[in-house]
Amino acid sequence: MNLTCNPKDFRVQPGTRVNLSKWPTAIDPLSTSKRHYRELLGEYRSELADLQSVLYAHNRYSVLLIFQGMDTAGKGGAIKHVMSGVNPQGCQVFSFQQPSREELDHDFFWRTNKRLPERGRIGIFDRSYYEEVLIVRVDPKVFQAQRLPKECVSDKIWEERHQDIVHLENYLHRNGTRIVKFFLHLSKEEQRQRFLARIDDPDKNWKLTQSDIEVRKQWDTYQKVYADCLGATTSEAAPWHIVPADDKRNARLIVSQIVVETLKNLKMEYPTSSETHKMELEQIRKALESED
Repeated sequence: MNLTCNPKDFRVQPGTRVNLSKWPTAIDPLSTSKRHYRELLGEYRSELADLQSVLYAHNRYSVLLIFQGMDTAGKGGAIKHVMSGVNPQGCQVFSFQQPSREELDHDFFWRTNKRLPERGRIGIFDRSYYEEVLIVRVDPKVFQAQRLPKECVSDKIWEERHQDIVHLENYLHRNGTRIVKFFLHLSKEEQRQRFLARIDDPDKNWKLTQSDIEVRKQWDTYQKVYADCLGATTSEAAPWHIVPADDKRNARLIVSQIVVETLKNLKMEYPTSSETHKMELEQIRKALESED
């Protein structure tokens, strides 16, 4: 199955200086109707479920999917719709919100490293350690709450944290974890419309608070720190994908295709039985058949 776009068009190449204003937040529809969209997504879900079964049985690789984006970009929706067909036993989703006191008393990887996927499993981060070079960079109060020693804070701290992230992801890659990162790229106008929709829908009122509006006021600053982050931390081992997110259906189809292709590229197979095991199975067969 092929979409009318190439997922590689959304991948940030290593060494790229990212300017988010040059990356689209919307592209032409990838489906011709709601029914067509559901058919495409259903095919991806089926393929992903089959690949996850092999991943689980092969038990040598793990896969980590990271979702980042501004409020209302559709991170939760993409996770829900793309991953709804996988076996929950082999998939875990973690959402990282405001850190606890215990988490603040550790290094900034501590709380996410505890949630890294085991071999054979898919881990999903709704926000991640990347918050440490995003909201922590924009909001001085959040950074001060980490209480770092003064000698550990220099004018290059964000560059150093970018390097720390790249080093961690390279390390994980060498140990069999394949990392795929999605930045859901939303326009400011689309966010405004989605905020208004949350006000209009009583069931979604709880999703919008004044703090969300305060973050929106810093839109340009966030676009800059996101651009710096995406350019500095994309790599061959763990590439970033800037996914146009104004159209939720498009975004979910693009994410689906990238996840499926990532799993397809792994050298996986179901375990083969040894001769000893085959003989054991024959003995089990005879015992079961004799019960008749």
